[in-house]
Amino acid sequence: MTSLLQVRIDDTLKTQASEVFEKLGIDLPTAVRIFLKRSVIENGIPFSMKLPDENSAAKKAIEALDRIQEFSKNSLSDISLDEINAEIDAARKVLESGGDA
Repeated sequence: MTSLLQVRIDDTLKTQASEVFEKLGIDLPTAVRIFLKRSVIENGIPFSMKLPDENSAAKKAIEALDRIQEFSKNSLSDISLDEINAEIDAARKVLESGGDA
């Protein structure tokens, strides 16, 4: 026995999702069935649904890039190579530590 499931979604979202699934070799209904089956196996949503940690590596890396951009707005000629390298090293440490630096 099967049931019909109808879901209203934005046309753009449907098109974008269909294009992704087509590249994976499946159609949209198959992708929805996979999602539902995996939800049953996981006994919940089959992917993480949490807000990013305020101290996440990505956030800290973006902040480092923002500082570099701020330097460049003032004048690149005023920034020493040591300062540039220090910012790059700080961003790398943050990424390597998983956001704990």
